[in-house]
Amino acid sequence: MAANKLNILEPSVNNMCVRVFVRAAGLDFEEENVWGQTTGPEYLAKYPVHLTPTLEEEGLPKGTLGESCAIMAYLCNKHGLTQFYPADPGERAMVDNAMFYLIGTFYPLLTRATYPTLQFPQYAGEVGTSEADAEMKAKAQKDAEDALADPLEAFRSFFLDDRKFVGGDEPSIADLRWVATLEFLRAIDYDFPAWTEDYMRRVEEALGEAYTGPAQDVRGYIASVKPAEQPAS
Repeated sequence: MAANKLNILEPSVNNMCVRVFVRAAGLDFEEENVWGQTTGPEYLAKYPVHLTPTLEEEGLPKGTLGESCAIMAYLCNKHGLTQFYPADPGERAMVDNAMFYLIGTFYPLLTRATYPTLQFPQYAGEVGTSEADAEMKAKAQKDAEDALADPLEAFRSFFLDDRKFVGGDEPSIADLRWVATLEFLRAIDYDFPAWTEDYMRRVEEALGEAYTGPAQDVRGYIASVKPAEQPAS
């Protein structure tokens, strides 16, 4: 039996970064695709939040841990994986800052911009879940897409600046979370700045198949839901 069990949904950005991480870290793990099971009694008994990914491990206080950043940080702490999560308090704080900034500022905009195309359920209270007409919902999606540029540039100027990665010379868990998230903007053919494409490529090249394998599941799903291109007239 593997030391770590991950419950995952393959098309999800939150799941992709953890799937990349355990492979890149060389950890002993097994994956279970829990598509259609997260609101069932067995899953809810383990994690009533009913989200993925989750890590099941005997050493955890509740036996189960959720949230991708928390899972990666826990595994780094447990296994001394300082190449992904620096031991220096200042450097570690920057990794945490980059992850919290993504979750609190960038990711809410990204969900509004991409979830309609990805066919993921939107959060309660969003225009996409309201009785607004299709034109208003499309405007809200476009407004969110337009708003991504400023926080994306702030990420570059503050967290990367003259560095290859948030973690310095090697990708950190913050880099994994950011780049996996950016993969989802391909669903709306987002006009990435050149530095963004370079950054994403650097992370994938640094991690190799550990990154490309899970990314292929995400890219395949995105390709399946993107609107077909109209033939030129």
